[in-house]
Amino acid sequence: MRKLKIGIVCYPTVGGSGIVATELGKSLAEKGHEIHFISSSVPFRLNKRVPNVYFHQSEADQYSVFQYPPYTLPLASKIAEIAKLENLDIIHTHYAVPHAVCGILAKQMTHNQLKVVTTLHGTDITILGQDSSWAEVIKFAIEKSDAVTAVSNSLKHETMEVIHPDQQIETIYNFVNPTHFSRINTDLKNELGIEPHEKVILHVSNFRKVKQIDDIVHAFALTLQSVQAKLLLVGDGPEWSAVHKLAVDLGIQDQILMLGKQENLQEIYSISDAFLLLSSKESFGVVLLEAMACGVPCIGTNIGGIPEVIRDNENGFIVPNQDIEYTSARLVELLTNDQLQERFSKQALLTVQEHFLPENIICQYEDLYYRVLDQVEEKV
Repeated sequence: MRKLKIGIVCYPTVGGSGIVATELGKSLAEKGHEIHFISSSVPFRLNKRVPNVYFHQSEADQYSVFQYPPYTLPLASKIAEIAKLENLDIIHTHYAVPHAVCGILAKQMTHNQLKVVTTLHGTDITILGQDSSWAEVIKFAIEKSDAVTAVSNSLKHETMEVIHPDQQIETIYNFVNPTHFSRINTDLKNELGIEPHEKVILHVSNFRKVKQIDDIVHAFALTLQSVQAKLLLVGDGPEWSAVHKLAVDLGIQDQILMLGKQENLQEIYSISDAFLLLSSKESFGVVLLEAMACGVPCIGTNIGGIPEVIRDNENGFIVPNQDIEYTSARLVELLTNDQLQERFSKQALLTVQEHFLPENIICQYEDLYYRVLDQVEEKV
């Protein structure tokens, strides 16, 4: 198979879509493909020079005629520009809105010579898709893409139910690179002032309301009645202050370490005994894979794509949404049973190795790209 020139359009931020898009591009580059990232700034995980990988910045126009600096039109123009200059074969857009719409406009600007693959990550469906004013735009983006993927079967089914697109959607899961995430020896527990006998519970997110971090804090407070532990909260976002206030109100602020955004996640996972993800909406949960690749058992809600990663009572626990007492009971069971924790840890590693390694997922994307390029152009 010939090597491809692929443009990847994504958000540059720490969220799951940006991480997956960046890791996808880097993995494709390692296989000899030429990758061109097009974004508003350098993606979070693209922090050093990588062979076959290039970055092109799309900047919002500041013309006084615009009330607000536009993002989409300059991005579409930039995609078209790079597609022409670099002779791109494929544009892979992450999120239907706004990126797929920009990619489709760029395709028309290049006289339909460009193929557009769109990956749905969740909020474009679970949040925007519920708004009738956005639903038609999302449907347009999906139907005019040459191929569409979703990061979980749950998201795929929800898209079909909410948007009703006349387009097939293929599930291609997210993945984790074990080079970056595996358990390592570290003195971080001592550096953070955590006693050797204390268990470590971890949560990593962008602190949005859907992550329900208040439920995590309440479950942790109950768990402290039975287990000596520390809760590590990694990340930042709109709920940060509310979470801090809740910890103070419950009198457990000394047992919670709010670490903010961190780059040494491998070290933090490596000192953790359990990982909590109690979201009310979650299309997949890349952080689950990162934790599991480090052998950390996970507890997550029966929401969205979480049960496609956590197999209840095999590699972790699935708990009902907002059931604080049940969640705490499962957490106590995990933290007080060494045999159970070891079994879950081994199964977590096995799950990653069997289903979520880059080499397996990258091949699925490559196969999709080649199939799209072989299609006879029918869409306008």
